[in-house]
Amino acid sequence: MRPNGSTHVDELIRAAHGEVWGRDPVIGQSWRRCMDEYRLDPGAPRRAYIHTHQRLREHREAMDDLIRVARFGVESLYKQVSGLGYVLILSDAAGVAVDFIGDPSQDDALRRSGLYRGSDWNERLAGTCAVGTCIATGEPLTVHLDDHFAGDHIALTCTAAPIFASDGTLAAVLDISALQSPTPKTSQHLALQLVQSFAHRIETASLHNRFRGDWIVHLSRSREFAEIEPELALAVDASGLITGFNSRARRALEQSSTGRGDPAALLGARFEDIFDARLDDLPSLTRATPSDRRTLRLRGGGTFSALALRPAEPRSRREGKSAGTPTSPAEPDLNPALAMIATKAGRLLKAGIGVLLQGETGTGKEYMAKLLHARSARAAKPFVAVNCAALPETLIEAELFGTEPGAFTGAAPRGRPGLVQRADGGTLFLDEIGDMPLAVQTRLLRLLSEREVTAIGGGQPRAVDLQVLAATNRDLPALVREGRFREDLWYRLAGGVFTLPPLRDRDDLIPLIDRLLRQQKRALRLSAPARERLQTHSWPGNVRELAQALAYAAAMADGEEIGFEDLPAHLSAAATPVVPRQDEAAPRGTEADHLACVLQRSGWNVSEAARVLHVDRTTIHRRMHRFGIVGPHKTGSNP
Repeated sequence: MRPNGSTHVDELIRAAHGEVWGRDPVIGQSWRRCMDEYRLDPGAPRRAYIHTHQRLREHREAMDDLIRVARFGVESLYKQVSGLGYVLILSDAAGVAVDFIGDPSQDDALRRSGLYRGSDWNERLAGTCAVGTCIATGEPLTVHLDDHFAGDHIALTCTAAPIFASDGTLAAVLDISALQSPTPKTSQHLALQLVQSFAHRIETASLHNRFRGDWIVHLSRSREFAEIEPELALAVDASGLITGFNSRARRALEQSSTGRGDPAALLGARFEDIFDARLDDLPSLTRATPSDRRTLRLRGGGTFSALALRPAEPRSRREGKSAGTPTSPAEPDLNPALAMIATKAGRLLKAGIGVLLQGETGTGKEYMAKLLHARSARAAKPFVAVNCAALPETLIEAELFGTEPGAFTGAAPRGRPGLVQRADGGTLFLDEIGDMPLAVQTRLLRLLSEREVTAIGGGQPRAVDLQVLAATNRDLPALVREGRFREDLWYRLAGGVFTLPPLRDRDDLIPLIDRLLRQQKRALRLSAPARERLQTHSWPGNVRELAQALAYAAAMADGEEIGFEDLPAHLSAAATPVVPRQDEAAPRGTEADHLACVLQRSGWNVSEAARVLHVDRTTIHRRMHRFGIVGPHKTGSNP
């Protein structure tokens, strides 16, 4: 039986004096804050406060990026709970509802109750409530019926979960509420689980969106879920420093032996200080490696299945590409193999036949796609690139196809066009197409067949005129056989399949080095030892690795000459001779020589050596121990 107003006020007053009663501790603590700290009158009416349009616009603009990223997740959650009478609110860290979806037929009742866009649910103003108390505690919770402090709100049931930014600070609160509910608070258990799950998804999607230029590492206790919905996610930059994380990753890092209990202190921490691995090990944790061989151990305990997603192109280039602006690279001096690919692929595109570019990561698939666009009749139109592996599954469909205006109350008035529409008239480049979810593959097939796109939320199909280029470093026929890639989509995309050669098989390394040097901000030349080292490296990361190595060396060089010592550590250290253990010299002319050679050419990167030899990392470590091979960074120490 629900209490009347006077009974509720009596209970609040007794609670202020510390009387024992059957409420969740978090509710009692909030009630005491309301009276002792905020000086709220338990008997005074606390009707909903809704900000003006101007003030709401200011709150929305301050978190525009998060609203955009969260929107698809917000709409997806609403679809699951709307039939149960719930409305959905996304508030900022101040408690202002910056986004809202509800039943239009209940607009008046929802507005009166404060379940509306622009309403302010800060605990200091509204008293104990799901949004405000979630902000105060940083924890998910349900504030059910007379858990609310204000008598005006005791008919409501509200469930909220915090959304944290990538630096560990509170960014927003996701809330689902209803005007009426069954009396038992346990009736909201599923609501609490749902809102926590979607808040976690929004955090992870936001991390992906913000750190497209960094490595994104997924960690999960389940091998399968590391790929599609990771428990932990963190960003690592090119220097090996942690630049962001979702809240579950933050808690795990704080609890590790190196955690210091302060989220801000974790930012900038070295990846290898947190995990029993190095930055150079991340390439071995991509989808190219079988999932049962992708693991990371947290220093201080805990082993997770892992998936590392490669960085997108550098931030300085990404803005123009994402906006769909024309991209016309200067005509390069292509080697014969690449020139032949460009010529043949260009003819197929002109004839309206699909082209698929294959090749190892870093071989220049996107550069080739831009070149084909620049040579085509569509050169003056947009070139839009989509990295299918970098976008979370919950975002990729909305990013590609856009959202329909007015699909729900609170939807964006003009909707949001997708990348397909931005590419209209030009070229849509689908990189890492092998990582596209099956559901999205179905919509893509319709796009290629019908040449029309329908935004999420329904509406009329819109005709588009574009050429589609796709690229992958995966074996698509094998994925087709495994049921992970649609066979009809494979045939539609692969009218012509071209494989870009790895850098180690090309004969234009020196001209390429010179061309990349000319692209640096100042005139530079290579010393003889540095040039020789670049010529002898195996370049497992191909052109991308070479470009990054030269950019690093250019930044480290003091004068106009890049010396051997200016090269990245994995290149300069690799030239140091193998040092056998003192107690057991490595036998020469045997398997040890071959292993030592592979390790040197791999820059003493054990993961890369394991890939070259087609064995596990533990096998490499075991053979190094057996043959007494010690890397240059361990010279003089016992293995």
